[in-house]
Amino acid sequence: MYRLVVLTDSETADGFRLAGVDVETADSSEMARARLSALLDDDATGIIAVNEKMMAVIDERTQRKIDSIYRPIVISLPIKEQLEMGEDHRAYLARLIRRAIGFDITLRRG
Repeated sequence: MYRLVVLTDSETADGFRLAGVDVETADSSEMARARLSALLDDDATGIIAVNEKMMAVIDERTQRKIDSIYRPIVISLPIKEQLEMGEDHRAYLARLIRRAIGFDITLRRG
């Protein structure tokens, strides 16, 4: 069975640990890149959920590797600061969905 690992900063790590998730922490861009690379090569990892701020600083080589492999699946976790900024929440969610599945989906209130 593959494991789910969250890669995030130490400030948000405890919340994920309380939920029972394996957590890797990184408090710098360099550390985040190194930990992500190690997780990509770990055969026991099935899904890596990465703090969106950390995903923004990964290098092209690592991004190409993520795009070319089928496992582990790498997903981006929205961060609180981004959700509190002036960006329209619907546009932000639509952008996350488009990036995750490759299609535009119109979000409407029901």
